[in-house]
Amino acid sequence: MNTASAPEAMQPSSELASGTQATGKARVLAWAAWDWGSAAFNAIMTTFVFTVYLTSNAFGGKDQASAVLGGALAIAGIAIALLAPVTGQRSDTGGRRKLWLGVNTAAVAILTGLCFFVFPRPEFLLLGVSLIALGNVFFEFAGVNYNAMLAQISTPKNIGRVSGFGWGMGYLGGIVALLIVLQLFVQPSFDWFGASTEDSLNIRLVAVFSALWFFIFALPVLFAVPELPRPGRAQPLGFLASYGLLIRRIKAIYATSPHTIYFLLASAVFRDGLAAVFTFGGIIAAGTFGFELSQVIFFAIFGNVVAAVGAIIGGFLDDRVGPKAVIMGSLVGLLVAGTMILVLGNENYIFFGTPWAGSTTFWVFGLFLCLFVGPAQSSSRAYLARLAPHGESGELFGLYATTGRAVSFLAPALFTLCIALATPLVAPGEAQRWGILGIMVVLLAGLLVLLPVKSPDKTAIAVVPAS
Repeated sequence: MNTASAPEAMQPSSELASGTQATGKARVLAWAAWDWGSAAFNAIMTTFVFTVYLTSNAFGGKDQASAVLGGALAIAGIAIALLAPVTGQRSDTGGRRKLWLGVNTAAVAILTGLCFFVFPRPEFLLLGVSLIALGNVFFEFAGVNYNAMLAQISTPKNIGRVSGFGWGMGYLGGIVALLIVLQLFVQPSFDWFGASTEDSLNIRLVAVFSALWFFIFALPVLFAVPELPRPGRAQPLGFLASYGLLIRRIKAIYATSPHTIYFLLASAVFRDGLAAVFTFGGIIAAGTFGFELSQVIFFAIFGNVVAAVGAIIGGFLDDRVGPKAVIMGSLVGLLVAGTMILVLGNENYIFFGTPWAGSTTFWVFGLFLCLFVGPAQSSSRAYLARLAPHGESGELFGLYATTGRAVSFLAPALFTLCIALATPLVAPGEAQRWGILGIMVVLLAGLLVLLPVKSPDKTAIAVVPAS
């Protein structure tokens, strides 16, 4: 059935278009507070502090530890790919979107807190990467329900700005959290037991702080945004039967709105590259460019400021020129900045008589990477929310997570492969730089796959069968 030719009464509506036509500021702020809190897991645990700790020489060498971390994240991606769409579907049909957001958020907080027990010895590497990988699994499940809420708290006229505001809040939350971590744990302003570096107590306490930060700021959305009404047509389904329904719905989406599927596939590729930029950014800063942990955190603070500005500006542009244009422009910017980091490396140069250090390369082009990541992420979320059929946002964002994680092995695997291939060809400790090449290949592939995909205003809303 082609929805464009269907009688008007039978044409499906998106959850966004059939939802509220006015935005409640309190609900938007409560919703965005989750993004603010999630920065503790994204910025501190998986990007700039704890994974830098895990890939230090204390765990057996940065090249080996980086490869183990990449492998663990690839396995986590497979688990997410298998489970995410069904978790989203079941929260939709059961009217339990908010409940499962709370459950999965709590799981992330607990796993993060358990990282306190990762002592700085090689035998604890597997525990550390396992906790981070499991945290990523539950974080993605929580994100399915959180992203699906976007249609509940925004309107067709401001969805880009609301999504961009959420991402911006996430980056700003990262700044505040990183400043606290810096002042209390990494370069403490006063003497207290949490400042002790014995057995890396200060870094392990960062995990406890991150767990509490995320949990506390996740609470407002659970009180301010109402739970989904339970659909009257919903019938109880077994877990395995949910996959049968999922397959039928994917076929229906492809038949009635094929560009929804095309976007899911294209975004799967480039979002894996975007995730890798943040996952491995701090690791590359420390391993390739010789940044100390305090320098990595300072860069993260400035990077989050730039990323927040980029996300907010990208949100305004999204509502004016459309999400596809914002995504494509961002991917081009990322490719240019990443290529410069790869080519210049940690070498010293003279440009027009002015010295240019390797650290300057990472500061300048690393900040450009931060500028473009936010708009691409925010507009991808807003793109899909515009296409979600009424009452199906959770399942569609589950597919969004699945298609992304179905290929989430790409960037970590190519990052690891490029390191492995470069190791016998370069000096010890220099191989990590070439992992950047693997990330750039993924971003380029995502850009090329996105080119023929139609923008959401030219794409029909899918007709999906009931359960």
